[in-house]
Amino acid sequence: MTTEHVYVACDLGAESGRVIVGRLKDGFLSLEEIHRFSNGPVKIGGSLRWDVIRIFEELKTGLQKIGERKIPAESISVDSWGVDYVYFNERQPMLSLPYHYRDARTEKPYEAALKTVGEERIFEETGIQFMSINTLYQFIADVEHNGDLLAIADKFLNIADYLNYLFSGVARAEESLASTTQIYNPNRRDWSLALANDFKIPARIFPPVIPSGTSLGPLISEIAADTGLENVTVTATCSHDTGAAVAAVPAEGTDWAFLSCGTWSLIGVELPSPLINDKARELNFTNEVGYGGTVRFLKNIIGLWILQESKRTWSREGADFSYAEIERLAAEAEPFRSLINPNDARFLKPGGMPQKVEAFCEETGQPNPKTPGQFARCIYESLAMLYARTLCQIGQITGRSISRLHIVGGGSKGDLLNQLTANATGVTVVAGPAEATACGNVLIQALALGHIKDLSALREVVRTSSSIREFLPGQGAEWTDAYTRFTALTLDTHEFVS
Repeated sequence: MTTEHVYVACDLGAESGRVIVGRLKDGFLSLEEIHRFSNGPVKIGGSLRWDVIRIFEELKTGLQKIGERKIPAESISVDSWGVDYVYFNERQPMLSLPYHYRDARTEKPYEAALKTVGEERIFEETGIQFMSINTLYQFIADVEHNGDLLAIADKFLNIADYLNYLFSGVARAEESLASTTQIYNPNRRDWSLALANDFKIPARIFPPVIPSGTSLGPLISEIAADTGLENVTVTATCSHDTGAAVAAVPAEGTDWAFLSCGTWSLIGVELPSPLINDKARELNFTNEVGYGGTVRFLKNIIGLWILQESKRTWSREGADFSYAEIERLAAEAEPFRSLINPNDARFLKPGGMPQKVEAFCEETGQPNPKTPGQFARCIYESLAMLYARTLCQIGQITGRSISRLHIVGGGSKGDLLNQLTANATGVTVVAGPAEATACGNVLIQALALGHIKDLSALREVVRTSSSIREFLPGQGAEWTDAYTRFTALTLDTHEFVS
C-alpha cells in the first residue's frame, strides 16, 4: 500500500488566513481547509499595525482542530506577504506590534533614501523594485523615529519567518522572504550589510539566511501540548507567499510567464539567476529568490485591491455584493467605457476607492462609472491592459518570447478577468490552481522531507492534481484602440512604483 504523507500549510494573506491540510498519495495532492479567519490592519495610535498575536492564536486554533481529528501531520510551514517584520530579543518575544506596509511612515524616508544613497546603488545591491513599502524604508523610519526600540532589539524576522520561529524556537530568515526586503543581495544570497551601514541600520538585527525548503526542527513542546500534535517538523518552505505560488505554477519549458493574482498582482518569469541592469531598474522590475535559488524576475503591481476596497465601500453603504455577483455585473457592462491607471499613487492607500476612481476619470476626461458593474468593468479592463504592458516589458528586458501566461491564486477563479487578460496580452492564459500558494507550501515540505525529488516533479504533481482552464486570446480593433487610450493615461499620471 502506498504511503500517504500529510502536511499543514498556514497561509496568511492581506485579507484572510487559513490553516490547510495537504495529503500527498500516488503523485496526487488534495487540500482540505481546516480553519479560516479574517485578517487586516489594526488602527492604533495613529498608525496601521498587524495583530500578530491574534494571527498566532488563530493558527494554533487550526492546529488544535487538526489534533482533535487525529490527522497524522508530519510537517508544518507558514507563508505570508513580504516586507513587514517583528522585532524581538532574548527576553521579549515581541517588542512592538509590527507596522502594516500601508502605514504612511515610510513615504519621507523613501524619498530621502533615493536622493542620498541613490537608486543606482540600492538596485545594484538588491535588484529589487522600488516601493515605499519595502522593509528597507521601514528600517530607515525606525532609525529616525524608533531608535529606542532598535536599541533593545536583538533580531527581526519577517512575518512568516517570525511565526515559524514561534512554532519551532529557531530564528531564521528564509531567502524567498528575505529577498523581498530590498536589503538582501541575490547574487551573494545574503543580507546587504553594506547598504545597512549606509543607512545606519545595526548589523546585529539581521538573522541567518537559509534556503527554501529547510527543516527548522520539531514543533516546540508547548505548542505540541496545546495542539495535541506530536512528531511534527517545522519547515521553512518558501515563506513568501508568491515564492510558494510560483513554485506551484503547473508549467513546462521556458516560454511561459506567471501572474500571481490577488490583492497584489505579481507578473514575471522564472530565471536561473538575477537580472540586474539599468533597463530593469528604469522599468522598476525586481529579482526575488525562489525555490532552488531560482529568481522570480517580476514586477509587483496593484491587483484586485482596488476592487476589494470598492466592495468594502459598497458593503458599508448597504450593497453587499459577492465577487461572483460583481463579475456578472461587470460582464454585462459596456466595454471600454472608462479606464484607469491602476498604478496611480492615489489607489495605494485604503478608503474611498470608488471616489478615487471617479476622480481619475474626471481628471482624464472620461465618463464616470455609475454602477458597481461599470466600476468593476473599468477595473478589470484596466488591470488586463496593465498586465499586457508589463508582459511586453518583460519580453524586452529578458529577450524571451512568451506564449503562455499562467494565472494562479484567488484571482485565477475569475473567468472574466482571465479572458480580458488573454485578449489584452494576445497570449493563451492558463488559469489555476487558485490554491497555488498552499500547493507550493505543502509540496516544498514534501521536497524537504524527501517525498518528492525536485521542482519538476513538484509541478507534475500540481498538473495532475489541479483543475486547469485555458483562455484563448480574441483581440480586435477595439482592444488596440483601448490600449492606445490606456497608454496615454499611464503617461499622464504619477505611478506609486516610480
